[in-house]
Amino acid sequence: MAKRTFSTFETFLIFLLVMMTGVTVALLSLLFITSGTIENNKDSGFLTTQSPPATQGSSTPQGSTLTQGPADTQGPTATQASPTPSTPEPTLFQNFSGYHIGVGRADCTGQVADINLMGYGKTGQNAQGILTRLYSRAFIMAEPDGSNRVVFVSIEIGMVSQRLRLEVLNRLQSKYGSLYRRDNVILSGTHTHSGPAGYFQYTTFVLASEGFSNRTFEYMVNGIMKSIEIAHTNMKPGKIFINKGNVDGAQINRSPTSYLWNPLSERARYSSNTDKEMLLLKMVDLNGDDLGLISWFAIHPVSMNNSNHLVNSDNMGYASYLFEQEKNKGYLPGQGPYVAAFASSNLGDVSPNTLGPSCINTGESCDNANSTCPIGGPSMCIAMGPGQDMFNSTQIIGRIIYEKAKELYASASQEVTGPLASAHQWVNMTDVTVWLNSTHTGKTCKPALGYSFAAGTIDGFGSLNFTQGTTVGDPFWDSLRDQILGKPSEEIKECQKPKPILLHTGELSKPNPWHPDIVDVQIITLGFFAIAAVPGEFTTMSGRRFREAIQEEFATYGMPNMTVVVSGLCNVYTHYITTYEEYQVK
Repeated sequence: MAKRTFSTFETFLIFLLVMMTGVTVALLSLLFITSGTIENNKDSGFLTTQSPPATQGSSTPQGSTLTQGPADTQGPTATQASPTPSTPEPTLFQNFSGYHIGVGRADCTGQVADINLMGYGKTGQNAQGILTRLYSRAFIMAEPDGSNRVVFVSIEIGMVSQRLRLEVLNRLQSKYGSLYRRDNVILSGTHTHSGPAGYFQYTTFVLASEGFSNRTFEYMVNGIMKSIEIAHTNMKPGKIFINKGNVDGAQINRSPTSYLWNPLSERARYSSNTDKEMLLLKMVDLNGDDLGLISWFAIHPVSMNNSNHLVNSDNMGYASYLFEQEKNKGYLPGQGPYVAAFASSNLGDVSPNTLGPSCINTGESCDNANSTCPIGGPSMCIAMGPGQDMFNSTQIIGRIIYEKAKELYASASQEVTGPLASAHQWVNMTDVTVWLNSTHTGKTCKPALGYSFAAGTIDGFGSLNFTQGTTVGDPFWDSLRDQILGKPSEEIKECQKPKPILLHTGELSKPNPWHPDIVDVQIITLGFFAIAAVPGEFTTMSGRRFREAIQEEFATYGMPNMTVVVSGLCNVYTHYITTYEEYQVK
């Protein structure tokens, strides 16, 4: 009997059938994961870290009501102002011109094994131990009579999830009544890519986390709560000083081609394609004794690359470690009264890997529009830090940041004075009308992830050899998506142009919504200083435009010369925010 042979077309059909079967099985497995496979039975044997005893005086958080999502996400609401606190508070000092200040720090490390690391979205990058502990650092600032107060919390995690924020707010309300609310409490992630995942409720991030971990979620919530409680307990009269200056040698733009698409006249106003400015708040008591600092600087904490398996706080965490060890002499790391937070800003296109991208197989540069190598493609194009390895690079970049903060801290002399205020608003980002000019408007739509998303960055490439800067879809991947998830609507494809849609997440709702539609934006002011809390990663130029827009708005209300800082990764995660020009090519 003659041997049966297959034509090229038949072979391709068989291959495609096998591929679709494999993808279907994988997605069904992931669907099972999203139902809560990492719920962590008490006897499961997961390796976890135990929080050390508090060294600043704290009480155990009371109660726990898990919140799945915002209770009022049916539509945006009016901006929430600051009501008079209903919880009785001790009379604060009234005969001084400064503020009432409290600082606190608490461990929020959580699991250090058997959990994925959050940031790179790399399958198999699971925690296998610990390099540094992770901390939540809280700062409470109140007017002398206690009528208004604001809270800023910098947390050494990838980003703040909506589920995490809502649970913290619920517990704060249970403990303090209306004293701490969604309008006057900012939660900001440092954006380390080496912290545990598993604390999200939206499907996209649950898949990236390889499930939800109630154990990690509780560690994070408890750590954040404890840091706020410590700050609340330790409040004392003090003063705040502000300073700013440029940091050199710590960052590069990892999307320089996209940056060049911004108008030449706009680029000419700046000396660099990254935001080099560090802004710092110095806090002291009335005797001039140090209390703490908050520093904002635009840099990705990705000195530790996606081959890392140790939980750690990366370069910004190392800067905090150095500053706190300097001020808390004689204390172990994570202990002592002084608290130094190095918070995130408009870091979307900023890398600490200052040697830039090169092909690891040939050594040639791959600093091109697609970040790809002639041999091996994008997976060979990786940016390197200044050190001998990622551990050394983390220390070098962290020390540069620390040294600049130390300089600014020592010379800070401009006092921040004036009333405190806070505001918060839910915004339905799928239905915002934007005036393009005096006669034309544009409208936002539901979220979607493009091909460039799957490509990753020069700091951590994607798993399937997608290419950055892709502006045309691929029939093979589009067909697989359509068969498994359904086709994206014409409306979302038209709205998202020129980005080719890989995953139309805004139109997917099983088993849960894949992306947030309604996000919260927030601003708090201390006299002439404003913190704009944003739920995502602004690029260098989009952050600059955002700051200027806020300053112009303040000026129309008779408040010119406001100092504005963009505080990133706050309250909920919405990926990257670019300029219109950058979006056309990225």
